Amino acid sequence: MLKIDHEKCTRCKVCIRSCPFGALSIVGGLLHVNELCTLCGACVNVCRFDALSIERKKALPEELARYKGVFVWAEQDEETSPRKPRKVVLELLGKGRELADKLGEELTAVVLTGPGEVDTEIYGKYGADKVIICKHELLETYSTDGFTNVMCVVITSKKPAVVLYGATPHGRDFAPRVAARLHLGLTADCTGLEINSEGQLVQTRPAFGGNIMASIITPFNRPQTATVRPNVFPVPVEKPESSPLEEIFPVTLNRTAIRTRVVEKRYLDKDSGVSIEDARVIVAGGRGCQKAANLELLQELADKLGGVMAGSRAIVEQGWIPHTRQVGQSGTTVGPELYIAAGISGAIQHVVGMSSSKTVIAINKDPEAAIFKTADLGVVGDAVEIIPLLSAMIEEENLRGVQS
Repeated sequence: MLKIDHEKCTRCKVCIRSCPFGALSIVGGLLHVNELCTLCGACVNVCRFDALSIERKKALPEELARYKGVFVWAEQDEETSPRKPRKVVLELLGKGRELADKLGEELTAVVLTGPGEVDTEIYGKYGADKVIICKHELLETYSTDGFTNVMCVVITSKKPAVVLYGATPHGRDFAPRVAARLHLGLTADCTGLEINSEGQLVQTRPAFGGNIMASIITPFNRPQTATVRPNVFPVPVEKPESSPLEEIFPVTLNRTAIRTRVVEKRYLDKDSGVSIEDARVIVAGGRGCQKAANLELLQELADKLGGVMAGSRAIVEQGWIPHTRQVGQSGTTVGPELYIAAGISGAIQHVVGMSSSKTVIAINKDPEAAIFKTADLGVVGDAVEIIPLLSAMIEEENLRGVQS
């Protein structure tokens, strides 16, 4: 709650002007706070007389100790039959295993799905001790209301210490709704997760346009929740034999509680083949490609390498490629085996999105371009001239392979 020391308050009204929610006013000659206050702290920061302070409710250590285990939302790929977990789920299970081992607790995958069969073995192979299965016909297709209602019941009932979500389109919609419903903290787009000496989850994410890395903890509430972008953590080595404990969680869900329904699915980039998120090879272009027509050179090279063509924010804003092919902090985080950056300067926002790539080849006319600091191999030159040379070399090498 916001506490006001009326003896120190001079009624200067600076805090009133600074409040973004209109929660402060002068009533009867005294400063008054109403129900619009969100405890954002803006008024406390501007008060020169220390008349304002925030008293936050702190959970007792005994209460926090009741929350045990690491939960991972096992988002299903709705385009596969039978349903399989998305790749980011396997990445989170790998990191979740590390966190659970550090805490000395269990790792649990939570599956929300329709009435069909669920392959639980895959979760055990990637580290899960247990799989909680929530089945209902209204969970066949993702909906914000339906999934939120069920996940909130699971969390309230099981009391996990940590809950992790993939920062996919559904995850970015789902996780904040659950956090708001249960009054939990949520750190979005994490690039690092660790357990500190006090057993707190340290959630690291880029801030201020990627110029600093912020480490965030949630010391007074449980569970601690975070979303993680795909391709930030590696997929762990699969364990050949591991059978997790299965639990069927009872689900009560009414259609009237779901305010939306899927009428039609449309794919913005349907003809692009493999998504850049799952691509093994990516050839990405930037402003140095000079014009949209030159992207055909990148597409040709990508085709020869069995990969996909992508780009930086600069060419997305020019309308040369759709947003679904944008690599970077405001686009998609990728982690291919090979990433070729053609005519990309290397802004931090772009590097954040491709730094998990196994091998990076950069081509840029500017020898001082920041992208060379990230690259394993740098080529100083005009990308429009060098890309065709690479394509020709690959084609020649392929011909030699066929002839031999």
